[in-house]
Amino acid sequence: MPTKQQLRNIYSRERKKKYFEIDQNFFKPLINLLNKLQQKKNVFLSLYYPSNYEVNTLKILKLLKGKKNIKVLLPVIRSNNKMTFTKWDTLDVLKINRFGILEPINKKKSYIPNVALVPLLAYDKNNFRLGYGKGYYDRFFNKYLSSNKDILTIGVAFSFQKYNKLPTSNFDVKLDYILTEKGII
Repeated sequence: MPTKQQLRNIYSRERKKKYFEIDQNFFKPLINLLNKLQQKKNVFLSLYYPSNYEVNTLKILKLLKGKKNIKVLLPVIRSNNKMTFTKWDTLDVLKINRFGILEPINKKKSYIPNVALVPLLAYDKNNFRLGYGKGYYDRFFNKYLSSNKDILTIGVAFSFQKYNKLPTSNFDVKLDYILTEKGII
């Protein structure tokens, strides 16, 4: 079985080679889910700002127009190597963090998302994800899922990023769903 690092290398190349631009319809299954959730409470939806051939989560923003009960969050990497989420609007200024990823200018107020769209390099049939190896999302979810079980975790990927069974550890967080161009799994 390949190691996690070998799989990262394989799926980074694969995603770059097979990447395609999606349209907003990619997110329609998610919008249906969010519409149900927002009837009960405010939704704090965390996105990631796409880079390195990731699925472009910014396409969902057109579908969210006019939905006042849905607040968009983006991750911020803090100096203590912890990840938090802050509110973001498309007109807000972004900066490039030390990993070359755009994030909001460091805001003081952090939020815990109740729906989190999570980037990944690969996913498997058990909804485990292969991330980039820094553990930011796993650390965040391990901390908050134990006390706040209503965070819905959704990996966002292309269907070609599926791997049969990824190597996992006790630290790895199983996602609730995977969203691809073929729908929600």
